Amino acid sequence: MNQNVLVELSDALADAAEKAGNATVLVNARRRMPASGIVYASDLILTADHVVEREEGIKVILADGAEVSARVAGRDSGSDLAVLKLERAAATVAEPTKSPARLGQIALALGRPSPDGIEASLGTVSAVGGPIRTGRGGMLERYLRTDSISYPGFSGGPLVAADGTVLGLNTSGLANGAAVTIPADIAWRIADTLVKHGRIKRGYLGIRSQSVEIPDGLQQALQREQVTGLLIVGIENDSPASKSGLMVGDILVGVAGSPVVHHDELFAQLHGEVAGKSTPIDILRGGQPQTLNVLIGEK
Repeated sequence: MNQNVLVELSDALADAAEKAGNATVLVNARRRMPASGIVYASDLILTADHVVEREEGIKVILADGAEVSARVAGRDSGSDLAVLKLERAAATVAEPTKSPARLGQIALALGRPSPDGIEASLGTVSAVGGPIRTGRGGMLERYLRTDSISYPGFSGGPLVAADGTVLGLNTSGLANGAAVTIPADIAWRIADTLVKHGRIKRGYLGIRSQSVEIPDGLQQALQREQVTGLLIVGIENDSPASKSGLMVGDILVGVAGSPVVHHDELFAQLHGEVAGKSTPIDILRGGQPQTLNVLIGEK
């Protein structure tokens, strides 16, 4: 009985590797060994940005062994993601998982680091964390870690569930060389933006701040329970903050109607569509709530 269960599990993992492997490609876009990529759409490859060291002469080897030229369609160092446009369509498109990865879930890290074919490493999801700043000027609201081995050339390849769907994209380019996985829903959403706009907008205010507690009386003035905000302790000259009338001593408590309780939350709120747009910033000034419209700068 136990032997049959193990055989079934083994066959299921082999089937999963085959299914996802058909949508895993080799990406040759750097001086040293090639990396991997995921067929995100029939003519688009999602890979790690740090493995794309050149804009021209990029070659992609598909699952059928065909070598196809590609160009950069969009890239974002902050999330370490890049989208490549193929000269011809691939046969199989990866299927992102419909359910978020769970702690302890069995997963396969796949890569196609050489023309010889797919390589795999078995492990479990050992951590689900976030948000985390990437050190490249970006932020991931969620990330995964696994105890699978990320072999050389695995960056850009998929982390695969037992049913062959993609849990995320593996990369060693975000955490000082340590392997992390960008969850599929986040990676696909960023890829959509890169295809449309070629880049990810990141906004800034030009302030220095520190976290402070909001007394009960000020929480009543805000008309919501919010125990912390950001005390503005410095403002850069000629910055969006200085031009909008924000002042040292203001306590920033919200952006576009959403509460901001710590620095990472502000960092996350300023990314995306608010960059370059006039956005309401909620503050406490002299114990009274105010809202200033600030034209958010773009990095």
